[in-house]
Amino acid sequence: MKLNCDLGESFGSWSMGLDEQVMPHIDQANIACGFHAGDPLVMQKTLELAKAHNVIVGAHPGYPDLGGFGRRSMNCSTDEIIALVTYQVAAIDGVAKSLGLDLDYVKPHGALYNDMMVQENVREAILMALSNYHKPLKLMLQATPQIDQHRTEAKAFGIDVLSEAFADRCYADDGKLLARSKVGAVHNKEKMLAQVKQLKEHGCVTTVSGHVLALNADSLCVHGDNIEGVLAIEAIRDLIG
Repeated sequence: MKLNCDLGESFGSWSMGLDEQVMPHIDQANIACGFHAGDPLVMQKTLELAKAHNVIVGAHPGYPDLGGFGRRSMNCSTDEIIALVTYQVAAIDGVAKSLGLDLDYVKPHGALYNDMMVQENVREAILMALSNYHKPLKLMLQATPQIDQHRTEAKAFGIDVLSEAFADRCYADDGKLLARSKVGAVHNKEKMLAQVKQLKEHGCVTTVSGHVLALNADSLCVHGDNIEGVLAIEAIRDLIG
């Protein structure tokens, strides 16, 4: 199981995350593309950092919502989602190419990610954007009990799926992440490491109400804006090997 983190989420004079501390310990960097966070200089510096540590790079596109950090859902049409995803992916792909890096996958951010997981039309629009792109890119989405269905949907568009679980987030009984507005949605370090150990050793998590939920994950995510998670990254790396 690989380790991924959302990075490059600073913007102008606003600093977010501890990218330099995280990058040496991860396998995959999900890099913001300027719509929910990030800017051209931050993208370039984050990609340079990934290159220095031989980290696989992925695009992290979101809704055009800098003020809300991409966590507010937007009622976009299929054409709008295709366009905004293509625009962001192309931007970071171009910067990556200029540095001799190959973009490997796409992981939507925030509300766009959540909408993708529950709305078939949003998921289909993202798959259409990737299928129309000029080179193959994988789609990273959440490992849920519906992962086989999502793999089948993606395969119809010629897209490979990377499934991910979360180290620092509490799970609801249906396999989705517990809403951030609810108590206990974001784990402290102790709960985080316990969840990582459970995923690594048993391939499951314990949900908010105590149910055990099996998850088949290719990658494990720590959110770059969760400072406690970022500071635990070395311990998480040791746990998953």
